This record gives sequence, C-alpha cells and structure tokens, in this order.
Amino acid sequence: MSGEVKMTRRRAKTKHSQPNGSEMSSSTSPVSPDPDASPPSSPEGHQDPPQESPLLEAEQEKVLEIVEKCEKVEKLPLVLWRNPITVLQYSSCELVLSLLEGAQALIRYRVSLAITTAILVLLVSVHNFPGSHQESLFDFEKYLLWCGWWVGLGILSSVGLGTGLHTFLLYLGPHIAAVTMAAYECGTTDFPAPPYPSQILCPPGEEAGGEGGARALQITIWAILSKVRVEAFCWGAGTAIGELPPYFMARAARLSGSEPGEDTEEFLELQEKLKHPEKMTRFERMKYSVQQLVEKVGFFGILACASIPNPLFDLAGITCGHFLIPFWTFFGATLIGKAIIKMHIQKIFVILAFNQQLVETSISFLVQVPYLGPKLEAPVRNILAKQKEKLHNGGASDQGGSILSSIFEKFVLLMVTYFVVSIVNSLAQSYEKRLAKSKHVD
Repeated sequence: MSGEVKMTRRRAKTKHSQPNGSEMSSSTSPVSPDPDASPPSSPEGHQDPPQESPLLEAEQEKVLEIVEKCEKVEKLPLVLWRNPITVLQYSSCELVLSLLEGAQALIRYRVSLAITTAILVLLVSVHNFPGSHQESLFDFEKYLLWCGWWVGLGILSSVGLGTGLHTFLLYLGPHIAAVTMAAYECGTTDFPAPPYPSQILCPPGEEAGGEGGARALQITIWAILSKVRVEAFCWGAGTAIGELPPYFMARAARLSGSEPGEDTEEFLELQEKLKHPEKMTRFERMKYSVQQLVEKVGFFGILACASIPNPLFDLAGITCGHFLIPFWTFFGATLIGKAIIKMHIQKIFVILAFNQQLVETSISFLVQVPYLGPKLEAPVRNILAKQKEKLHNGGASDQGGSILSSIFEKFVLLMVTYFVVSIVNSLAQSYEKRLAKSKHVD
C-alpha cells in the first residue's frame, strides 16, 4: 500500500512539474534563427508561458487528496479492536522474539547466572529437606512472597509509559485506609498475625467503645506509618524499578548509535521543537522544564522529580539515559524519591483522609448536600458500621459490604483488562515497526 501511495504522489508531482520542465528545456536549448518566424509578441522578446488548464489543476488536487487520505489510513495505529487477528499474531511473535533476545542477553552474564542458579538449587534443597527449620523457612518464604507482591504491583504501576496499572488506588491506598480505620477502632495496631495482612481483625478482648475507644485516642499517625512501612516501601521500590526500561533504552540507543526507539523519539522531537519555542504548547514546556532540571541539577534534580507525583518522570529517565548519567545516580535518586519521600507523603495523605474525626466530619458535610445528602447518609453509616463489626466478630458478616466489594472487584477487572489490552497493542506495534525496519534494510 505504501509503495502505491508513493508512486501516486510521484506521478502527481511529475505532472505538476511538466510544464515548468518543458519551458526550461525550451529556453535552454539553442534555437536556430528562422527568417520566416514571426516576431515575438512581447516587447522584451519573450513568449508568454503556457497556461495550465483548470481541468488539469483539478485532477492534480484530487490525486493529492487521495494520496493524503491513503497516508492517513496508513498512519492509524495497529490496535486490537481494528485488526484483532493481526494484533494477536504480531503480539505473539514480538513476545517470543523479546524472550529470545532476553535469553541471549542473559547468557552473556554466565558467572552471575551460575551463582543465581546455585543459590536457587540450594534453597529448593533446604526447602524439601525435612527438619525443624521448615516452619521458620515457610514463614520467611511467605514474608518474601508478600513483599514481592507489593514490588510487582509497584512495577505494574510505573511501567508502560502512562498506560500502567494504577495499583496505588486499587491496592495500596485501600490497604492503608483499612489499617487506619482498624487502628482507630481497635485502639491498637497489634492485629493478630495469622489472618493479617490478608484480613484485619481486632485483638481478642478488644470491644468497640469503652477502653478501646479511650485507647483509640492514643493512636498516632506515626504508629500507623510504622505499621504499613514495609509494604509501602516495597511498592515504592517497585515503581522505581519500573522506571528503568526508558533509561536503558535511551542509553543503549545513544551508545550504539542505532535508530532510536519510540520512547527516545519523543525526546528527540522535543529537541527539534526547541528551535521554535514560540510554537511549543504548555505541556511541551513542562516537559522541557523537567529535562532541564534533570540535565543541569543531576542527582538532586532527579530526586526532586521522583519525590512528587509526576506523570512526566518517564522523560526524566529518557533524558538520563540519553546523556549517559551513571546508573546508580539515576536509580539511587529514583529509589530514595519514590520509595521513601513520595511514599511518606502519600501514606500521610491517606491516613489523614481516613482518620476517625475526619470521616465523621465528611459525613456531616455529605448530609448538607441537597437531595442526595440525606439519602446517602444512612447507606454510608451502615457500611462503616458493618466494617467495624467485621473487625470484632472475625469477619462473620460480609453481606453489608457485598455490593461495594462487588463494584470494586468489577472496577479492578476493567483496569486489569485495559492494562492487558494496552500491552498487547504495544507488542503488536513493536513487531510492525520491526517488520518495516527489516523491509527498509532489504
């Protein structure tokens, strides 16, 4: 299709330039004097250029319009809902090729691979060997899996250049909110460990009100922060790890001198637009400010960009990779900013939003909303009461929050589906570029 479009455009340009070409050839070729020839019509001795017919101009305009339409059709991205069979085929091929390339790259580090394999074999042997150590080892493995779960959620949140799964809103935020409400209700953060963290229950003997209500006043923000610090740090570390692919891709393209990838092309386009800063949009100016901060300030510039919710941090990683900033400078600043500074800001925000006094204040404001407020007050208080009751009776009453939990589960399912579809589309588009590049080389 692209070859036909290029040939059509070439023919249109050729037709458009034929009169000028014929005129140039006639003017440059030597003309023998003809005694019978009539004198030139113009006083300067030049003939008038031939006029193009309106019909020919109309045809040329139609051809150019057809070419532009064909190019627009060709530029449409390859997505699942337009070409499902092609997208599935291309994404499968790209996934297999990526795995093969990753395996080839892994084989280069034979010493590290051998050490890792030996450690894994040793751990499996110790795990299967009978003895009194198995119970402690089982608890340690369970703890590592729990930490790995939060690290994986953090990676899913930041990887994908904006199409990531927002796992803070779906998992970590609700977990911190549940711990906060349980701490104020139970008057302590020492929840029974076997059900926790999969289920939060008050310790035996704790009842709502009375001594528990008095001890709830002693619950501080720092106590809740320390209770959720491990999972929050693991999630933040996962978000820092998820920022590494743009860095490595830009660094590899700069060192090898190969054709830049899709992520690096965005950075190079921004550099081209800097030649005409008056035409830049506000969003592009924000991107440029992030780039300047990272490029000029270095470690502390990366730390500042990573310490706040920043949707443009992908550009910071691309900038660091393009200018060959050392790995530990980039990753160290990103890890400190995302896993320590930014996570404490987010934790404090969630804890303040779900403390006992603020929840009651929010309900009182909700009642003042015309029409909807009085109707929503009873269901909201009912849900809170059911949640508090579950903390004391071991989760026996689950019917109260069944509707809310069902809605939340469907929302999570939609988010995960969107994330998977975006990954499939991205793989198919990468394979399409790979095919175009191979055809260009041939």
